[in-house]
Amino acid sequence: MSVEKLIPRLGVNIDHVATLRQARGENYPSIVEAAQIALNQGAEQITIHLREDRRHIQDTDVEAVLLVTKKFGKPLNLEMGCNDEIIDIAIATNPDWICLVPENRQERTTEGGLNIIDQEQFEHVQKTCKKLKENIKNVRISLFVEADSATLEKAATLPIDAVEIHTGDFAKAHLNGESTKTHLETYELAHNIVKRARLGFHAGHGLTDESVKPLLEQGLFEEYNIGHWIICQAVFEGLGNVIKKLADQMKG
Repeated sequence: MSVEKLIPRLGVNIDHVATLRQARGENYPSIVEAAQIALNQGAEQITIHLREDRRHIQDTDVEAVLLVTKKFGKPLNLEMGCNDEIIDIAIATNPDWICLVPENRQERTTEGGLNIIDQEQFEHVQKTCKKLKENIKNVRISLFVEADSATLEKAATLPIDAVEIHTGDFAKAHLNGESTKTHLETYELAHNIVKRARLGFHAGHGLTDESVKPLLEQGLFEEYNIGHWIICQAVFEGLGNVIKKLADQMKG
């Protein structure tokens, strides 16, 4: 299938700047400065995940980062679980985008997409989407999901604006030098389903400057949210340099 090439948006996830800060309980490194650097160097969006256990991003960070994004005229993408307390914080701060994700307190990082095939989970996500839409003017919602057809067909029945495909397994396969052909084929099929539903098609989790290349060549995803690799590489190259290179790679 021939797909018109697009220039995707780069969303920079700055959670792990907060991870470093929380490790020592200091006021540095500054999450606000990280957001400013990212947007100055070409990021189109800032992504943060306010987890129930507050392991990195804190409640006050949400409003602080939102002020930065508003100054730059760029969106804040707030990742969150369907937790009542977090929902209330989202409603109080009015982010531009909300990405609903699964959460397990024992996990090191998000381990997969939302299981909306399970009817109880589906109804919980549906209720959360409805409440967010009713209480946050013009909010856009994405669901962090796997690229399987049954999940995507069900997601399309919800009041959402986009899906973000969990790319963790693809990213691991690429890192280990394994074939990613099946993953890429799955993403093409997923793209067809999502576009028929007139939803945005986003990607995130585990991506690096190398593993994102075949996805950029495929030209399906409109937005990439990348974080952990950026912060790790910034140790050697500096945060601004890493983000600028990645932003240029998206445009190239």
